[in-house]
Amino acid sequence: MKYFEDEVHNGNWDDVEKYLSGFTKVDDNRYSMKIFFEIRKQKYLEALDKHDRAKAVEILVKDLKVFSTFNEELFKEITQLLTLENFRENEQLSKYGDTKSARSIMLVELKKLIEANPLFRDKLQFPNLKNSRLRTLINQSLNWQHQLCKNPRPNPDIKTLFVDHTCGQPNGARAPSPANNPLLGSLPKAGVFPPLGAHGPFQPTPAPVPTPLAGWMSNPPTVTHPAVSGGAIGLGSPSIPAGTSLSHSALKHPRTPPTNPSVDYPSGDSDHLSKRTRPIGISDEINLPVNVLPVSFTGHSHSHSQAFSAPEDLPKTVTRTLNQGSSPMSMDFHPVQQTLLLVGTNVGDIGLWEVGSRERLVLRNFKVWDLGACSMPLQAALVKDPGVSVNRVIWSPDGSLFGVAYSRHIVQIYSYHGGDEVRQHLEIDAHVGGVNDIAFSHPNKQLCVITCGDDKTIKVWDATNGAKQYIFEGHEAPVYSVCPHHKENIQFIFSTALDGKIKAWLYDNLGSRVDYEAPGRWCTTMAYSADGTRLFSCGTSKDGESFIVEWNESEGAVKRTYQGFRKRSLGVVQFDTTKNRFLAAGDDFSIKFWDMDNVQLLTSIDADGGLPASPRIRFNKDGCLLAVSTNDNGIKILATSDGIRLLRTFENLSYDASRTSENSKPTISPISAAAAAAATSAGLADRAASMVSIPGMNGDVRSLADVKPRITEESNDKSKVWKLTELSEPNQCRSLRLPENLRATKISRLIFTNSGNAILALASNAIHLLWKWQRTERNSSGKATASVAPQLWQPPSGIMMTNDVTDSNPEEAVPCFALSKNDSYVMSASGGKISLFNMMTFKTMATFMPPPPAATFLAFHPQDNNIIAIGMDDSSIQIYNVRVDEVKSKLKGHSKRITGLAFSHALNVLVSSGADSQLCVWSSDGWEKQKNRFLQIPTGRTPTAQSDTRVQFHQDQIHFLVVHETQLAIFETTKLECVKQWVPRESSAPITHATFSCDSQLVYACFLDATVCVFSAANLKLRCRINPSAYLPAGVSSSNVHPLVIAAHPQEPNEFALGLSDGGVHVFEPLESEGKWGVPPPVDNGSTSSMPATPPVGGSGSDQAQR
Repeated sequence: MKYFEDEVHNGNWDDVEKYLSGFTKVDDNRYSMKIFFEIRKQKYLEALDKHDRAKAVEILVKDLKVFSTFNEELFKEITQLLTLENFRENEQLSKYGDTKSARSIMLVELKKLIEANPLFRDKLQFPNLKNSRLRTLINQSLNWQHQLCKNPRPNPDIKTLFVDHTCGQPNGARAPSPANNPLLGSLPKAGVFPPLGAHGPFQPTPAPVPTPLAGWMSNPPTVTHPAVSGGAIGLGSPSIPAGTSLSHSALKHPRTPPTNPSVDYPSGDSDHLSKRTRPIGISDEINLPVNVLPVSFTGHSHSHSQAFSAPEDLPKTVTRTLNQGSSPMSMDFHPVQQTLLLVGTNVGDIGLWEVGSRERLVLRNFKVWDLGACSMPLQAALVKDPGVSVNRVIWSPDGSLFGVAYSRHIVQIYSYHGGDEVRQHLEIDAHVGGVNDIAFSHPNKQLCVITCGDDKTIKVWDATNGAKQYIFEGHEAPVYSVCPHHKENIQFIFSTALDGKIKAWLYDNLGSRVDYEAPGRWCTTMAYSADGTRLFSCGTSKDGESFIVEWNESEGAVKRTYQGFRKRSLGVVQFDTTKNRFLAAGDDFSIKFWDMDNVQLLTSIDADGGLPASPRIRFNKDGCLLAVSTNDNGIKILATSDGIRLLRTFENLSYDASRTSENSKPTISPISAAAAAAATSAGLADRAASMVSIPGMNGDVRSLADVKPRITEESNDKSKVWKLTELSEPNQCRSLRLPENLRATKISRLIFTNSGNAILALASNAIHLLWKWQRTERNSSGKATASVAPQLWQPPSGIMMTNDVTDSNPEEAVPCFALSKNDSYVMSASGGKISLFNMMTFKTMATFMPPPPAATFLAFHPQDNNIIAIGMDDSSIQIYNVRVDEVKSKLKGHSKRITGLAFSHALNVLVSSGADSQLCVWSSDGWEKQKNRFLQIPTGRTPTAQSDTRVQFHQDQIHFLVVHETQLAIFETTKLECVKQWVPRESSAPITHATFSCDSQLVYACFLDATVCVFSAANLKLRCRINPSAYLPAGVSSSNVHPLVIAAHPQEPNEFALGLSDGGVHVFEPLESEGKWGVPPPVDNGSTSSMPATPPVGGSGSDQAQR
């Protein structure tokens, strides 16, 4: 502690953090988080005290931003300190003295936090050792090291301890060194595993030595410590009098942290003992001189507080039954297109299904591609018995390849190019006997294929050319499964064999690093939770006894064994994990589910019967679909409510054009970072993927985590004649005109905030308007609604958020804005410089990029709020880094001003649209142009000279909506092909704007004649029309007033808002008795997949006539 105290007193913050990082990371537990927060807050305050704003901003972005995920309000308040001349003006910091005294006060608190932190237990004082202890340890180490040699020396020299060592063989040859272990990291942590496994004659002492498998370790259990709380971080200086009691209201409402790929949330075991001793998130009442802004850091609330609602989160509803034709042995969902299911069967067949449309895209029977290249044993075996079964099918992390392991020698790798386009990529004669498992991995940033087989070996192959890179030998029985993983940049592979042994290997030739016994001691598979923090295995013994267990990675021991299996399983049980919360296994003619934190069976479902004794099962990446094999060579697809919506979307959308000459087959771009990270369990990508961002047409990027599921199932009774829902009277829907501001002119841009409780508008006079809904008895949620009027909000200072304008007529400028994900900032322009406003205070934080050229569209990068794509009126797109005030790239491809930008984080692309009616797709990795296409303008239509084209991504992140005054269209991104189009009649008014509903099930469109239309997104068929008389006052003519912009609520799929040309904003919801906008039109002949990809201009029959 003495060294640590000196470094704090001297303000050597980098050294302080570096030293701490040897013991703990910021997200290990709540104590660690509080320690790092206090240090970084002090560093920030010192920079402010020196009036070094640049340094303060850098600390805010690099060091303090990580905490915003857990407490947005606190982060906003910290940020606002930048606006103060002296941060002591903030009431909580008014008692902050000079730097020296502030460091001393902070150090007192840090010492309490460190003493309370279980990760520092027994590490604060050097242990007392007897004089003879060191000699004993050296002798033990010598004996242990030489015991592992094949030819141990009887009296080894002490000098052999100084280097990793093996004794030479009698003939002078060198044996490989089992002790040369690059996994020995430099981070000391508690409770580790003996290097090279626990099979040496002496156990090392439990001192803090580096862990041999960085990650065969989770944080040791903590004990409840009454002396200090790590649960709250706050702005307040630690100089509050000691009697101050902390308010813990915030701790009573734990929330799951929102997705942020840059933050590792505490998960798994970092707090297990505390969780057992009191309800999650409730902290003991304590008195401490710390802070006054408490916040709960319940990184576990997603796996505990929701446990009782678990059945609602599980796929239980049978939504599809597919007939494969032979018995499925292995299945895997595509990592990006989550309704694509790959199947391998007992006769060697490969099937690829689009489960949304129930269409089998591919069926391949087994055949050897190049018999001449096969080994003689394989050729002889195939002649003797040509029967071959699939043991495993699996997608590569980005879905561009899939691998098939067969029961005879062979592995085949196919490349996938979308739709039904599958090509032969590699055939490898991998093992003598059966190939029991196959997996993909990314060691050294190079895609590899890992196989294991009956010949007791594991082999690693280059996925590009099939070259063999490693062979791992050491198992004494056929190897049954492999599980590659990586932690802290260390890549390794677990393997299991039929004698029940589990071993672990690095990508080297130095032998296995661990050696355990699997429960059941026969067929065992292993899997990590989606976030990579918890390790499970499932095994069945030869007697039919099955086990699912969680492993304690620090000890290589079983931590918990889940109950509920049949006494004698009939066959080998398969299992899977989902959502970092649930385990599932096929057993006893059913699917059984467990909560990861409860050994008792959560629930069991039989999927309406027809399952085999031990069904094969597989979740898709989001856990909303579950594929289960059936007795009659079929597959049932079970779905959650989210899964049902996903299938409904794809039912008509994804493969509509797949049977026509203009095939619309989605192609996967090479290794999408998000998907690759998820598939190799690199951390939080699963959570990231499950909260899909929808870049909105007004430049917002929002996540779907909170979108409410639709309650009403939309089914059509074919016996009834379908009729378009027309709303012409004010009493036929709920609509509300928001309180006016007399200064407002026409509304140019409109957006709901991401929280869903406010609407932000930008008027053509460059002024922003913000309406906020309050929590009231009539509106308990505080969300935006048409039932309760909001307040037109302004800060106490009375200032307005007003954009910089040029001397020319501001009415001619093209306004644009984009809202940050946490609603803290809005970036906006109205023909002049781009302004960055603080949404709490309305203050202008910065202005940049003076025209010319002027900004015409803004979009935040989905993974980095510091990167903005800026569309310009000179037709260029600038990729700008706010933090370093630098244009990183300039994209040129359009010929007129940019009118739309949208990012897809799944495909790593940016789609742009311009007034030239052109669409371009750019890689968001290197910013090179991938594809471009001009919109087909319908005959008889002449668009205006500066006609806007807007783009917005569908929830699936693969399709996007295109809005032009002459049409609505849905495009598939990778081929940039139109899969749906709707064209209004020639005589009808042009489209002024359109947007997806938050769940992408609907498209809302507004027109120049003040009509609003609601379409089903799956087929762009009109389902409801709202006439101007339903919402405009009687004295207002629709020829004078019309909507210019439309915005969808971020969580309520049936709520939208209009911005009008007279400065009015209207919010719309259907009547509570209806609950939705009309009824979807019936699907022609039960399917729309026969529709051409681009219908003849002139529209789709009845739809066109209705407009």
